[in-house]
Amino acid sequence: MSVDLATVKRVAKLARIAVSEDEANRMVGELNGILGFVEQLSEVNVDGVEAMTSVTPMAMKKRADAVTDGNKAADIVANAPVTDHNFFLVPKVVE
Repeated sequence: MSVDLATVKRVAKLARIAVSEDEANRMVGELNGILGFVEQLSEVNVDGVEAMTSVTPMAMKKRADAVTDGNKAADIVANAPVTDHNFFLVPKVVE
């Protein structure tokens, strides 16, 4: 894949980045260099290589998938002026 000047200007416009003509010309070369490196990575044979989440083998820490109220209801309404059974009480606004 190759990037041309029109593509750089379009991406800059979409990103709302002001790019001068000289900067755009420089970016064409830089972006093509980056894309060349990415294409080079696709040539590496990764058959049989497991995906990694870390450089050291470790099990993912997972919490139990349980539905709870968070045991924070009293803390949440602690600063409310008026509460009733952990609910906020507000003045009636509709008759």
